[in-house]
Amino acid sequence: MNKVRLIYLLLAAVILLVAGCGSQPIARLDDSGIDYASIAPYKIGVADSLSIVVWRNEELSVNVPVRPDGKISIPLIGDIIAAGKNVPQLALEIEKALDSYVRSPKVTVIVTAATNAEYLHRVRVTGAVNSPISVPYSEGMTVLDLVLQAGGVSEFSSPNSTKLYRKGPKGMKVYPVYLNDIMRKGDLRSNYDLRPSDVITVPESIF
Repeated sequence: MNKVRLIYLLLAAVILLVAGCGSQPIARLDDSGIDYASIAPYKIGVADSLSIVVWRNEELSVNVPVRPDGKISIPLIGDIIAAGKNVPQLALEIEKALDSYVRSPKVTVIVTAATNAEYLHRVRVTGAVNSPISVPYSEGMTVLDLVLQAGGVSEFSSPNSTKLYRKGPKGMKVYPVYLNDIMRKGDLRSNYDLRPSDVITVPESIF
């Protein structure tokens, strides 16, 4: 009985191995040297909503929007610039400003509504597609997902000349996307996972 069970287990392992070898994984640009860990932390922007919590000082804790001038108002401190700073930077600045009024202040800043991020993190597809679009980024979205949302390519497009533009810590990088191969041949090697702020451009054919 044990031998039969062992044979079944070995057969199952072989089947899984063959199935794994035959599948074609979605491309990821980190395989090309992109360090996703290096992506800059979120910076607070105009229209974001913040929760400022001062430990053991509820009267100083507030929920505030970032005004068009980039500032927020904090009790005792008054106006302080929030836009352009990340959460730890703003918390530290508030702590330093409160130090004259509160003994060893501990401040926590929480972005409760990243309205500004929704715009900055959108992904876009332009050029020879049926409906150029700009949509909120979603985890797991790929090049093909975005092109399909745009209604596919137009009859005058040159799909295999498509480019993916991505901002990184060292500036803009451009990656070739073989969109015709993705859509007609099922070749997913350039069907990259998207990142916030990515732009896909499908050029028109010159013929």
